[in-house]
Amino acid sequence: MLLAAAAWTSPAQSLEQQIDKLLQEKYPSDGPGATALVARGDQVIYHEAFGMANLELNVPMQIDMVFRIASISKQFTAVAILMLVEQGAINLDDDITQYLEDYPTEGQHISIRHLLTHTSGISRSITLQPWDANIRKHEFGLHEWIDYFKNEPKSFAPGTAFQYNNFGYNLLGRIISIVSGKSYEDFITTNIFEPLGMDQSRQAHEVALVPNRAYGYEQYADYVNQTYTSASRSVGAGSLMSTVEDLYRWNRGLVTQGLISQESRELAFTNHQLSDGKPTNYGFGWFINDINGSRSVEHAGGDHGFRADAIYLPEEEVFVAILSNCSCGEPRPLSTKIAALAIGKPFEAPVIVDTDENDIYPWVGKYTFEDGSSRRVTLKEAQLYWGFPNGMELPMSALDPYNFVLPNGMTWIGFQLEGDTLIRVQVKNRISLKTASKPYTKRQEITLPEKDLEKYVGRYQLFPNFDITIGIDQGQLTATGTDQEPSLIYPESPTRFFFKSLDSHIDFLLENGQPTALEITQDGATYSGTRVE
Repeated sequence: MLLAAAAWTSPAQSLEQQIDKLLQEKYPSDGPGATALVARGDQVIYHEAFGMANLELNVPMQIDMVFRIASISKQFTAVAILMLVEQGAINLDDDITQYLEDYPTEGQHISIRHLLTHTSGISRSITLQPWDANIRKHEFGLHEWIDYFKNEPKSFAPGTAFQYNNFGYNLLGRIISIVSGKSYEDFITTNIFEPLGMDQSRQAHEVALVPNRAYGYEQYADYVNQTYTSASRSVGAGSLMSTVEDLYRWNRGLVTQGLISQESRELAFTNHQLSDGKPTNYGFGWFINDINGSRSVEHAGGDHGFRADAIYLPEEEVFVAILSNCSCGEPRPLSTKIAALAIGKPFEAPVIVDTDENDIYPWVGKYTFEDGSSRRVTLKEAQLYWGFPNGMELPMSALDPYNFVLPNGMTWIGFQLEGDTLIRVQVKNRISLKTASKPYTKRQEITLPEKDLEKYVGRYQLFPNFDITIGIDQGQLTATGTDQEPSLIYPESPTRFFFKSLDSHIDFLLENGQPTALEITQDGATYSGTRVE
């Protein structure tokens, strides 16, 4: 099994040719597209557009198209806060209740610094309030939106953990408005966009007319228009629109034009530490990383219909930005490869090896990481897949039976054992190292005669509209859920059978030696089913 050749380029090509090759293969001319800009210091060395800005009207992408930049907006919020700090209007260690008087902190000191670094402990999900699809469309005032989520229980003590959190940046947006006496939009426009000549950057408004707006798309079986969502829920966290050229102006404004002091800029670019000294790989509005040994500060953004990424390498003064008008157009792997090319440190293609199914099926399962995110590993026809919460799956190519790489070549996944027990999985990508624990011991398959298997054949009802049917295929039991494909199950004992495709097993319950029910266990939960035929 080999990675796609498109993932890597030939050093014999010029830098521009190598960048072109990567972007053309990612963004074909007849699909949603992207704009890309690469600069070194004050010189733009690459600026091109690919694909379509509007599929329905057959409008090609142009280099000055405007996109939603989603979470790249956090950089602007962080710098706005630092501007207020330099003015003496606020202090980074002020308790947020000095500005948000009725915000429930449960008696804990939550500072502005905690919000900037995603270490506040504020919940990042909504569970206590009713939620439906119409909420995504509702136009909130920022104070109204904060009232909607503020009573969620806290996740951890401030400063003790990192958990990426849009709500924290919503609060910062509100603090900027309260302290400055201006709306968030007006403050960012007056103090950042206008001084830097960022004429095509603005607060996102779905109904407003925006010159050169790229239309957003999502991809399922086919391309569809983006899901409508109000930008009012993302003020401070992901509500801005821009172009790659304006983002370059933003970068130069920070580095050379004194938008904030060098001390403040370095503070934003510094890897923040938790109370126990552990680094978070995040500063104020930027992830802190390295690309082949070169320090980088960067941030990605994702919204319905749009994906964005921007990287800056301070020592080499290299800046890379890619904006795409499709949720399917993830630019993060490309921007990193392009940045590596621009600094003369290109990534080498990994060497892929073949593996035996019996060596890799123990990695199947669901993994929850320290930041609360989760991924599921499945096995299909001797191939492992890395599954995301949105249902997307990527094949995992083996470097050896314990270490794998995803097709983007930028995400490496390693499984660590103690004896025969899996103790953790580590994911190293260009943003951070994530670790998840999931104790799991490799199951030992035994051999049972076919006559002992035949008694389990039948249909078992778990729910009113969901059954599991047990069958036999060439002396091997199979389990088939309603509207699902059959999966082989392997005997671990005379009554317990396990899946290799899932981290799951079935126990058959016997009465007088005959099965009357089964229990299926998956992700720590057990479901019972009664035999109905």
